[in-house]
Amino acid sequence: MTAEKKIRVLIAKPGLDGHDRGAKVLALGLRDEGIETIYTGLRQTPQKIVQTAIQEDVDVIGLSCLSGAHKHLFPRVIELLAEKGMRDILVIGGGTIPPEDIPFLKEKGMSEVFGPGTSIREIVQYIRERVKSG
Repeated sequence: MTAEKKIRVLIAKPGLDGHDRGAKVLALGLRDEGIETIYTGLRQTPQKIVQTAIQEDVDVIGLSCLSGAHKHLFPRVIELLAEKGMRDILVIGGGTIPPEDIPFLKEKGMSEVFGPGTSIREIVQYIRERVKSG
């Protein structure tokens, strides 16, 4: 019997946003649900996020943005993943994202965008349904 491969998630804070409470709560919540979670810390560049995601062999990148730069930073991470041939990494986002920006982000390749107040369980369920672990 083979051991089931754990889902690996990278939680990242791109740009100059200095607020990381939500990202830390999500990282801990994912870990508590049995998902291997890496948190990059504040003020990461899209390049550094992609580099870390590849080095850590993650299944999912969770981007958090409260600075308003999500329409630039989130698509940039997706572009860099595509350039590296890593289109299979699921990219989700969260933070204070205006609802009217979500269709644009999804058009650019975001799998889902979670707003404030989304439960950890809902995010975990979303990830588990979309990542083949095994």
